[in-house]
This record gives sequence, structure tokens and C-alpha cells, in this order.
Amino acid sequence: MISRRQFSQVLAVAGVAAPLLTATAQAKPARWGEIKQVRTNLLNIGYAEIGPADGPVTILLHGWPYDIHSYQDVAPALAAQGRRVLIPYLRGYGPTRFLHARTMRNGQQAALGSDVIAFMDALKIREATIAGFDWGARTACITAALWPERVRALVSVSGYLIVNLEQNQEPLSPQAELGWWYQYYFATERGVKGYTQNTYEFNKLIWRLASPQWNFDEATYARSATAWQNPDHVAIVVHNYRWRLQLAEGEHRYDGLERELQTRPVIGVPTITIASDFDGPNKSGAAYRKQFSGRYEHRVLDGIGHNVPQEAPEAFARAVLDVG
Repeated sequence: MISRRQFSQVLAVAGVAAPLLTATAQAKPARWGEIKQVRTNLLNIGYAEIGPADGPVTILLHGWPYDIHSYQDVAPALAAQGRRVLIPYLRGYGPTRFLHARTMRNGQQAALGSDVIAFMDALKIREATIAGFDWGARTACITAALWPERVRALVSVSGYLIVNLEQNQEPLSPQAELGWWYQYYFATERGVKGYTQNTYEFNKLIWRLASPQWNFDEATYARSATAWQNPDHVAIVVHNYRWRLQLAEGEHRYDGLERELQTRPVIGVPTITIASDFDGPNKSGAAYRKQFSGRYEHRVLDGIGHNVPQEAPEAFARAVLDVG
């Protein structure tokens, strides 16, 4: 998910056992039709598409443990405004599959960013507005930082999320470390076994912790949970978090990109960042303002948790339309 410091604030903001308070969100049938597939150099990527084929392209990226249905209401709203909207399943989710058994099941940040560019190349898309939350926000930031000529504009929930490995080794306060409990769980073989056996209940707990005022129903949750039946899901999730702690190696093919990302590159494309209750003391956005050098706006959503596009679809869609 997002930064260690940001996720830890959910305990202080909501409490581990906080009740679900808002009206139930009913699971709706997808309004984007059949899931399509496109092959890249490494993956066969499953994705949804809605909107006019000749409209300006918007790519919406989901996070962990979520799926493309986080954009169930956002995508039609954008399509109604003439946008061609693409929502890919990340590697390790839904129908996205590796082409070869020998390919490393790699969850490092540069791999996910490279997947977006490969996805755009496969569909012959020159540039797009890219928006996301959680892993999707990080991946959107990476794409904008490394390939700015391909990114017309950026919307990023929780701001600048590019991982700096050296900084990530610094310990936080005990309370903050408690909020990052699942990272340490995934660092153990017991954690791998536990997540494999209990994916459904594990991820439901994350949803509740990250969005304590979102009263999703079982149908809504179960619809997204099918994405985690992907045979590579556990491997990708575990590698992502182990890589962040430097407990797992990445692939040499991404070494150059990672060296650039470790410099904390400034993002110059037009950007709107969104903060919610999930961000705690970082809600103001001041901690990452200097990482954006282009046209920039920061928006704060009170009473909203981590899954901003599903909890506040109108506000998320408005940010995408406003940014360009």
C-alpha cells in the first residue's frame, strides 16, 4: 500500500476495531462490458475500457488489496465527458498473466511503472492522463517521473509515493511501526503461508482499517476478491513488500530506472494530489509539495478513507477532469 508513515495513522484516526459508519454501497454490475486482453513483452494484461475510442485517454490504476472495481463509478463519469478510459489489472491481479513461467514474479516499483508504458505501447497510446491510489498512485507517480513525455497529467492519492530504499530503512516510532504490521508479517514465511491461506479475510481487514467509515457490503467486497485468485498474486504482493525492506532483490533489467527513482525525481507534469483521513498528519500535503514543479493543486477530502475513487467517486472524477 502507501508509505509506512501514512498507513500508521489509521490506528490513531480510527482505531483497529472502528465500526463501519456510512451507508452501505451495493455491488453493481460493471458498466464497461467485457474485459479485454493485450499482450506486452512480459504480460497478457486484462483491462476494462469505456468511452469514445477517439477521446483523450485516461488510465486508472488500482492498488493493493483492491482491483479495477474501485473505478466502478469513476470510469463511466469520465466516459460521459468524452474520455477514453482504460483500467488495467496490475500484475498479480485478475486476468493479467505472465507470458512465461520463467519470468520473475517481481513486485518492485520500477517493474510496475514499466508495465504501464508497455501497456500504452501495446495499445499505441502516445500519452494519457494517469490517476491512481495506493500502489496505483505510486505507479502513476513513477510513470510521470520517468516518462513525462507520455503523461499528459497526473492525479495521485496521498501524493508523492516513490519509494526511497535508503529512507525506508529508517525506523519510525513504535506507534507508526504498528501501523505497518503487515509488511513485517510478509517478511516471514509464516506470513506467506498465512496470506495464502487467508487472503479473503486478510484483505477485508485491510479494507476496514484503511477505510473505517466506508460501509461496503459483502457483495462489493467479494466482487473485488476474485482478482486475488490470480496464481501470481501472493508472490507479487510478498515480493513488493520484501523489496521495499531490501529483503528481496529486484531484477537487473530495472536497475537503471531504480537508480533514477532513488534520487527522488521531481514530477513536472500537471498534477492534482488528493489527501483523505487516511493520511493523518500528512493531510496538508506540505511534506511532498516540493516534489511537484508543474501546475499543481492539492485537495483534501474529510471523512474519506484510503480507497478514494470508490468512497468519493465524484471528487476523484472531478480531479481527473480538472487536471487535464
